[in-house]
Amino acid sequence: MQKRKIIIDCDPGIDDSLALMLALSSAELDVVGITTVCGNVPPDIGAVNALKILEFMDRTDIPVYCGEEKPLAREYVSAQDTHGMDGLGESGLKLEAEKEWKMGAVDFILETLQNEENLSIIAIGPLTNVAKALMKDPAAFERLDTFVSMGGSYKSHGNCSPVAEYNYWCDPHAAGYVYEKLGKKIHMIGLDVTRKIVLTPNILEYMKVLDKRTGELVESITRFYFDFHWKYERVIGCVINDPLAVVYFINPDICGGFDSYTAVETEGMCIGQTVVDAMDFWHKGPNSRILTEVDEKEFMTMFLSRVFKGKDEEIRRVLDQIMVTGGGL
Repeated sequence: MQKRKIIIDCDPGIDDSLALMLALSSAELDVVGITTVCGNVPPDIGAVNALKILEFMDRTDIPVYCGEEKPLAREYVSAQDTHGMDGLGESGLKLEAEKEWKMGAVDFILETLQNEENLSIIAIGPLTNVAKALMKDPAAFERLDTFVSMGGSYKSHGNCSPVAEYNYWCDPHAAGYVYEKLGKKIHMIGLDVTRKIVLTPNILEYMKVLDKRTGELVESITRFYFDFHWKYERVIGCVINDPLAVVYFINPDICGGFDSYTAVETEGMCIGQTVVDAMDFWHKGPNSRILTEVDEKEFMTMFLSRVFKGKDEEIRRVLDQIMVTGGGL
């Protein structure tokens, strides 16, 4: 099997950490580096969190680069109310080894694009690093294979305003620039599909049955997230947005959608909204693939089989008993 080389650009973050665990557990992927950006937490906190996950997964060979500390134009607003001040749900997870992150995420992205064939980027945070790299050297992105972005929303309501998803709301100017200038189709893993990926207490208990050590880690970092979702959305469990971007990259058939031209609002009360021209009013060529449907059970099967080393047949049988599909928020 020829592995696909990827950079994961992220802001860890609870669900980012789960996405990293999934990517590191997937034989199809060669994670050549992790870059962090201001988002859920400041990028230095995110970089430390990435190192913690790499250490837990015994993959400290992968470099971590710290990136942009503020959005392109607007004031930075973190999501530490959602993820905890440490970004990992106030779990107290420690970094045991003396491993350090490096500065220069933007330059790392560009250098890797220039030096690696068929490199892809899975961006699961605000797009500030990507926009800065694109501004600095647009020609480097001609070598980009696939670009997947967890962000935006088509018909689902927002999660930080009535219309906006957090990653694009945090830095709408970066998201708008990338959608306008990337020159590659952006696979938009938005709230329409990620809201259907809910980690429930029953699934969490099953994780601990499959792998006690890993299950207890997930429990420790998601407890804060569970409480937040109950308080603000009356959901028993938590939405884990970012791992879906990794699953989709590996198996695009898990989601359904359509191609469209998409723009990002950068001002006013609708700041951060993804305006999806599904009816082709603007007569512009599509710059994005908008995902609207997802097989939740297949997602959870892949996540559990890879991160927790369960057997697909058994996992599906158990999920039939404990998982409700076709719902979401």
